[in-house]
Order: sequence, then C-alpha cells, then structure tokens
Amino acid sequence: MKESENIRSEMGIRIEGVQVILRVKDMDISRAFYKQILGFDEADWGTDDFTSVNRENAGIYLTTSAQGSPGTWIWIGFDGDIFKLHDNLRSKGVKIRQPPINFPWAIEMHIEDPDGHVLRFGTDPVRENIH
Repeated sequence: MKESENIRSEMGIRIEGVQVILRVKDMDISRAFYKQILGFDEADWGTDDFTSVNRENAGIYLTTSAQGSPGTWIWIGFDGDIFKLHDNLRSKGVKIRQPPINFPWAIEMHIEDPDGHVLRFGTDPVRENIH
C-alpha cells in the first residue's frame, strides 16, 4: 500500500481537487479576462463577490473579499502550441512577462491578469536546446 493510501484511510478523505483563490479588484474586468481572453466558463452560481471560472479539468476561484493574496503565481500546464498561445494573447493586449522559454521541466511563458496575478503557462519541453 502506498503511503498516500495509508494517510487517506487514516484521515477518512480522498482529495478531489485543488483550486487557487485569487483576490480581484473588479469582478467584471476579471470575468472578461478569464472568459473572453482565456476561454474559461463561469459557474452558474457565481456572484459579483465570489465565483469560479473553469476550463477542462481546472478551475480558479475569483473573489473581491479578503481571501487570496495580490500577486499570486499560478502554474497552468496544458497540451498544445505555446507559441500560438503566446501570439494569440499578445494580439489581445495581454501583458506578457516572459515569452516562451524551453526549460527542462516545460516550455514556459508568464502572463499577468488584470490584477497582477502571474499565470505560468507550460507545456512539454523540447529536449534539445534547453535553456
């Protein structure tokens, strides 16, 4: 039996997911960014104070309350063309903090959302020419 299975049986729970909570200044601006720019869908139960935006198997909570910290960094792993994503986001005026760079763990780029949270997009690295 794996150590995680032992802990799970001792604790009596199974973790189903982990989602980050981001504090935002203006919910309408954040909704537009995550939905229109990044293609997330919003939960039906969302309010102007707290909501969830989701895409494929990932979700991000957005809140105008004291939860979350300014300048949070989030890793978003994906399957796809990071260079096409970079060009698409740049054409939409998204602030690119780091263009795609090939690291041993991923080809990674960094962007900022309207509140200064950093989204680290990464996909499989190219084994040759690693930075």
